Amino acid sequence: MADCVQVYTATESREAAVALGKSATEARLAAGVQVVGPVASLYWHLGEFGQGEEWQVIFKTTAERYPELEAHLLERHPWKNPEIIAVPVVAGAPGYVDWVHRTVADTSD
Repeated sequence: MADCVQVYTATESREAAVALGKSATEARLAAGVQVVGPVASLYWHLGEFGQGEEWQVIFKTTAERYPELEAHLLERHPWKNPEIIAVPVVAGAPGYVDWVHRTVADTSD
């Protein structure tokens, strides 16, 4: 199928999530972004169990643009060691897949 991926990260606030999504979309590193939240987060950190609320950010891009998107997010993310993962899209509507490819490839606008 297409080499589209969904890239996930999370932030502590809606404002930080929207800022990351906006900067990546404006740079054409993502065709679109969804901000979901708040979500409950349960985790181990520095040997201790923790829980809290986070805002999940989901980026739609291509595998080819992923390295640039990852670098962009690491540079701008408020956390020192954020989760940034890419999940392959194994199937998708042809029109949607084409839109993702065209949008992240077009840097003229």
